[in-house]
Amino acid sequence: MKIGAVLPQTETTADPGALREYIVAVEELGYDHVVLYDHVLGASPEREGGWRGPYSDRDPFHEVLVTLGYAAALTSRIELVTGVLVLPQRQTALVAKQAAEVDILSGGRLRLGVGLGWNRVEYEALNEEFTNRGRRVEEQVELMRRLWAEPVVDFDGEFHSVPRAGLNPLPGRRIPVWMGGSAEAAKRRIARIADGWMMNTPAEQDPEAGLEQMRGLVAEAGREEDFGIEVRFAITDGLEKAAADVTAWAERGITHATVNTMKAGLAWPGGHIDALRKFRELHPA
Repeated sequence: MKIGAVLPQTETTADPGALREYIVAVEELGYDHVVLYDHVLGASPEREGGWRGPYSDRDPFHEVLVTLGYAAALTSRIELVTGVLVLPQRQTALVAKQAAEVDILSGGRLRLGVGLGWNRVEYEALNEEFTNRGRRVEEQVELMRRLWAEPVVDFDGEFHSVPRAGLNPLPGRRIPVWMGGSAEAAKRRIARIADGWMMNTPAEQDPEAGLEQMRGLVAEAGREEDFGIEVRFAITDGLEKAAADVTAWAERGITHATVNTMKAGLAWPGGHIDALRKFRELHPA
């Protein structure tokens, strides 16, 4: 099992030196990957109709693909992961281009985690349709994979048209596309087309049952080989509890575990780095 860390987006600052310190520490402490989760815009609680989302305009978010490009120059080993990038609120060819560039600059270390998102305000501001995002994401993944593999693509789908055009340079490999989602329809989609599942543990009423459900769907799709599953762990109940949880999930055959140090009252970046160091001491492998 590979163990990584979630960049504590909402507890960061605009200081690039602090961001560099954190990313370098994740690699030096022996973690296998760093995960960035995504929002482009934050809605203001003062907007008409109010706002009750978990994040607002007061919460900082580093743009994920630009930041991973920065991380590529600072690291040499760790996997660089979006978890998740809200794909349907973005232009597909542009995401394919940006992802290809991060993969090239990092020497093939990108794992592109994508999801549907929940924020209508963000979709509207980015001029994308919210209601058909589930249907669109399947076509987006198909098109991105073709753009990464073929010098010239001729594509005419329900939502996209590419009249003999292509990316240059190509990434030189099929970038892994993982997906997040908790609804049954999302899980069936993930089992059919994704390279792995990013389980949103708090969203699963019974995470162990959710794991077995996904494994059943993957087997039904005939895709058991090389399908990964990632689970995330908060440290809000203590590092010892988080380490014990990781061990328990490892025994269930999870391929990736990612430690989330947010909402634990830690200072940025030193407190988060220190927590990751102590976690690594409790769970060295």
